[in-house]
Amino acid sequence: MSTIITTQMVGDLREKTGAGLLDCKKALTEANGNVEAAIVILRKKGVASAAKKAERATREGLIESYIHVGGKVGVMVEVNCETDFVARNDEFKAFCRDLCLQIAAANPTFVRREDVPEADVAKEREIATAQVQGKPPAALQRIIEGKLEKYYSTVCLLDQPFVKQPEKTVKDILTEKVAKIGENIQVRRFIRYQLGA
Repeated sequence: MSTIITTQMVGDLREKTGAGLLDCKKALTEANGNVEAAIVILRKKGVASAAKKAERATREGLIESYIHVGGKVGVMVEVNCETDFVARNDEFKAFCRDLCLQIAAANPTFVRREDVPEADVAKEREIATAQVQGKPPAALQRIIEGKLEKYYSTVCLLDQPFVKQPEKTVKDILTEKVAKIGENIQVRRFIRYQLGA
């Protein structure tokens, strides 16, 4: 027996996820009316949609800045998108402001893993290897990889837990924005100033 999908259910799901009405209806139908399952379906579809858009050129965008209360920390971030229409979009601007807050609070060093110099990764791997001496050989590699993941989540902006939703990473939030806005979005670079540092 299939559940009847009402317009109210579709509207509520759209409000929660920002996905299109037709996508919400299809997800609810597929999930047999289960809202949580429909959200998972939409998130999976969003990730697939974002992956398709990842190769598209991003020549427009916004440079956003933030100065923390007291003037001791300042951040500038460049976020690129495909069109100037999206660059002027309130949701895109809010995302850029959130990134500034993230950078001010979490103090990342790099945008993404690919930006971390291989020498830094090798040094962290060496430290992690030294820390796990005496552990069972079968677990060594997993422990070392776990320590490297923790390192990436400290120094890479996209791997950090998002300050407003710690259960998600910045990359998860970026992927959701790409799926919702419908354009490729890339964090190009940032700089963080701290008084006396």
